[in-house]
Order: sequence, then structure tokens, then C-alpha cells
Amino acid sequence: MKVAFIYPGQGAQYAGMGKEIYQKYQEAREIFERADEALGFSISELCFEGPEEELMKTENTQPAILTVSVALTKVLQKRGIKAEVTAGLSLGEYSSLVLAEALDFEDAVRLVKNRGKYMQEVVPQGVGTMAAILGLENEVVEEICRTVSQVGIVEPANYNCPGQLVISGEVKAVEKAVELAKEKGAKRAVVLAVSAPFHCSMLKKAGELLERDLEKIEIKDLKIPVVSNVTADYASKDQVKDLLIKQVSHPVLWEQSVKRMIEDGVDTFVEIGPGKTLTGFVKKIDKTKNAYNFEDEESLLKTLSALGV
Repeated sequence: MKVAFIYPGQGAQYAGMGKEIYQKYQEAREIFERADEALGFSISELCFEGPEEELMKTENTQPAILTVSVALTKVLQKRGIKAEVTAGLSLGEYSSLVLAEALDFEDAVRLVKNRGKYMQEVVPQGVGTMAAILGLENEVVEEICRTVSQVGIVEPANYNCPGQLVISGEVKAVEKAVELAKEKGAKRAVVLAVSAPFHCSMLKKAGELLERDLEKIEIKDLKIPVVSNVTADYASKDQVKDLLIKQVSHPVLWEQSVKRMIEDGVDTFVEIGPGKTLTGFVKKIDKTKNAYNFEDEESLLKTLSALGV
């Protein structure tokens, strides 16, 4: 069995996430306490109790999901479960870098707090949006984006799994692309309830702001391979900062990243963090592979049993 730990990104959050594990496992509690101290406020309370509207703010969502993911990882590690490779979707890549010990947890949690803030602030509310296009080939959606680019910015943002590509850009252009996708026979084409046009060129400025923060951070040698969103390939220590900067305004090559890990012999994926979106994507990419998720006690027991622990 070759195991990959995979980590969810923004959108997976919900009030109550991580609470059960926090109450039961000391190693998880320590991570929540470290996060509270690093941020100077109780991200734990926000994860466990909400309120939902505070948790949904990008600058809170990102450190909240990271904290839950890292806390859960400690629980798995304590039980002897190890990953041979890791990848995370967007924000989830920071959890992967913490797992690989390239990034200190405290640095990561502060970085993603700022990352969320920058991603939210560089494009005024209502100017940009995203849409999910289901049931079309990637090439068809890419062509639609090129066609609509006369109307305004619209670009591929998340290559999630076969037949599911999220696009991002200016509201008018995204709406036009949705219209065209429906005409081309998309099963679904729907504008998403998001606060910013993530992973497109409109967020380049957010990457530049993040760069200033990254300059002060030390990246250490990676203890396990991390597959980058930007390249769908393994990141070297020297590439990490540049890839994190680019990641903000470049598409997330998730489908390609999973395929890369499968090519290299991964047959078991464990999604660690709130929700099980990535588990679903893995199954759509290659249904012959094992995919489990861990977000609470019930899913922990199922996953440990499946892994023979």
C-alpha cells in the first residue's frame, strides 16, 4: 500500500469541525492551542462554535481549515499512519508543506491568515466570481474561456476531476462563459457563491503581497514529496516560495496532481480535514484506487480499519 495524504481547501469549512477530535486527543488539542497563540485569537472557538458568517470570511476560513487538517494529521501519525507523498488543494498545499516539515505550523497559520485577507481585498466585492462547469471536456471549457476573453477576464481555475472544471474571472465574462457552456451541452454550469475570483490573473496582486510575507519565512528541506498545484509535479525546497506565490493566481491542477501520484504507485488516498470533496474527486479520477477521509471519530475508525490499523 502506497499512501498519500491529501488536504482540502476553502469551501470545506463548517462550524463544529475538529471539535470531537480536539476533545478526545491531546495531540490534536496541542495544535489548536498553538494556532490560537500564533494568531492571537481563538481560531479553535471559531472552528467549533462559529458563528458561520465569521468562519466564512476568507481570512478566517484559511487558518481554520489548516489548523483542523494539521491537528487531525497528528492523530493519524500517533497511530503509525505515514504518507509517502502529499498534495493539498489550494490552501491545502500549506497543510502538505507542514506535513513535509518544510514549513513550521505557526508560520503556515499566520501566512494563510494573510493570504486569505489579500485574496479577499485585491478584488472589490462583486467584481469577480467563479463558476463550476460539469460534463464538458477540459479543452472545450478552455476554448470557451478564450472566446469570452473579449467580454472580460475568464480563466480555468480548478481542474478538479474529469468533467469538472471551475472557471474564474470578471462577473460578466463568467456569466457569458456559463451561457456558452450550457449551449455546448454542459450537464451543469453554475455560478458559485464565492467572495472573490480565486486562482485567476485578477489575484496577481495578492500573490505579490504574499511574497513579502514569504520573504521572512524559512523553508526547510522537505521530508516527504509534495506535489504542487501549479505544476502537478514535485516541488523542490528552492521552488516552494515561488510556487506558493504563483498558486494564488494560477489554476489548481488537482486532477493532474492526483494522476501524477497514481503514476508513481499511490493506491491509497487519505483526505484529512473537513468534508470529503477530494475523496470524491479521487474516485472520479480513478475508481480503482482507495480513498478515505478523516474529519471526526467515526471517519477515523473507518479509515484506520481500512488501513489495517
